[in-house]
Amino acid sequence: MNPVTDTSGTAVAQDSFSKSAGRQLLIYALMSIAGVGLLMVALSWASSLTGASAGSQVAVDPKLNMITLTLAEEPPQLNSTLQTDTVSGMVIGHLMEGLLRYDHNNDLAPGVARRWENTGTTATFWLRKDALWSDGVPVTAHDFVFAWRTVVDPANASEYAFILFPVQNAEEINNGDMPLEALGVTAIDDYTLKVQLARPTAYFDKLMAFSTYYPIREDFYNQTNGRYGADADELLYNGPFVLSRWVHGANLRMEKNLNYWDADRIRLDVIEFPYITSDQNALVNLFTDKKIAYTTLGAESLETALEKRWHLNRFMDGSVFYIEFNFRSHRLTHNYHLRKAMQLAIDPAELVYKVTKIPGYLPAESIFPVWLRGVDNFFREEYPAPKVTVDIEAAKRHLAIAKRELGITEIPPLVLLTGDNPISNIQSEYYQGAFKKHLGIDIKIDKQIFKQRLAKMTSGEFDMVLAGWGPDYDDPLTFGDLFASWNLNNRGRYNNPELDRQVHIAQTEIDPRTRMEAFAEIQRIIIEDVVVLLSYERGVVYVTDPRLKGVVRRQAGADPDFTNAYIVDIAN
Repeated sequence: MNPVTDTSGTAVAQDSFSKSAGRQLLIYALMSIAGVGLLMVALSWASSLTGASAGSQVAVDPKLNMITLTLAEEPPQLNSTLQTDTVSGMVIGHLMEGLLRYDHNNDLAPGVARRWENTGTTATFWLRKDALWSDGVPVTAHDFVFAWRTVVDPANASEYAFILFPVQNAEEINNGDMPLEALGVTAIDDYTLKVQLARPTAYFDKLMAFSTYYPIREDFYNQTNGRYGADADELLYNGPFVLSRWVHGANLRMEKNLNYWDADRIRLDVIEFPYITSDQNALVNLFTDKKIAYTTLGAESLETALEKRWHLNRFMDGSVFYIEFNFRSHRLTHNYHLRKAMQLAIDPAELVYKVTKIPGYLPAESIFPVWLRGVDNFFREEYPAPKVTVDIEAAKRHLAIAKRELGITEIPPLVLLTGDNPISNIQSEYYQGAFKKHLGIDIKIDKQIFKQRLAKMTSGEFDMVLAGWGPDYDDPLTFGDLFASWNLNNRGRYNNPELDRQVHIAQTEIDPRTRMEAFAEIQRIIIEDVVVLLSYERGVVYVTDPRLKGVVRRQAGADPDFTNAYIVDIAN
């Protein structure tokens, strides 16, 4: 999916986070979670605590039927045609709804569409007549036609336009070769939407729950004069909640959307976000003081949780993190032997278990995480990733070749773009130390807040960047097409015709085994051509207020999802 922010806890010095053998065993067990429990990708952490009237908040307020939560970052973008990150995705997922949605069992379920049919060449959706916008106007098929045309409009410059390419003529329109009206989506009438597919698409139904496919009403969009999604009053909602307040950089407030077609299912009236922080000390203190109803835990805060006997929940959130290289011709990192030298000099297991030591994390071995399904089993069990082991002598040999090919005697300092947050800091310092120690390469760390880091990634102002990717939908293609030459989320501009060919096979084939074999070849290319330096798969350990029930965790879709949550009346 989208570039993702890292909302897990701060790390501490090696072996300093347990006081007893029993606790240490539990902590290491949590660190080795490999189970399956979800949209950037990009690492980030807001390290400051902000909020309006923060002191007056309580975690759970049964009288107001309200819960209080935190956001790791200020949402950079709530325009569904432009949103690319998981923070915005989580917020939008509570405010908007597409043709389909995910239910409490993480299965696809009817959304605005009451039923649908896919013949392989066309998909037809019959919309429910009780689906309304927050101003009481019906949601119609025309709202989807307008939204999808806006996504692929070259003037809109959506980085997610590619996700509509299964729709006939979407790619040609986005390239400027055809008019918007040629997009293969038609409102047969107000409540019937017909989609002509550019190719057979095995995963098309799953795309319908993703935010880029959400509807937008044309008259409202036009009256915002280019500011659609910039403020609470410049959004129109058709989902479970409306955004009643958005004080930028400080707080958000969601209130139940009484015009939502399935409003009886929504049991919370208010969700408050009065704090924007991912500082673990602040989060644990807020949870301890019963001011927030949910928080993730890091290695340091896990010790506090064990002491307080909090009930711990564990979840693999589906995201993979890595260092992405810049392949632009003027960057030294376009050289294969330089990248290979760096790959052989670092160890993801050392990073995870000895440096960051965050509960639930797994050393990354592939761009495809462990939870993805293959033909009959998990993809990685059926198609193991090529193994990479640390080999400093081989790394030095590749470095020498790189210097000869680049015509230089020493590698000048390389810029590593990172988020300005605790987890990014400790990771970047690990890489900085490892590359200096083993290869003599100096790394210049460029720390940026989340929004600025995304901007620099897009403009290519880096040699390397700490990045990550979370799934947009439940299919390996959500990771497999990330480094296709045409994908604008391929920030380093990697270009490999063979990888593109394999992506095309995975996009167009219906046979599951043929598709999985294409993904296996994509996996091989990414590792052997050193497109990225793999870091970790993110797992989380988290706690919730015992009065809050029904929270759903997802690999694909808004995560965490509070649309099914409710409050129970128990003793504090």
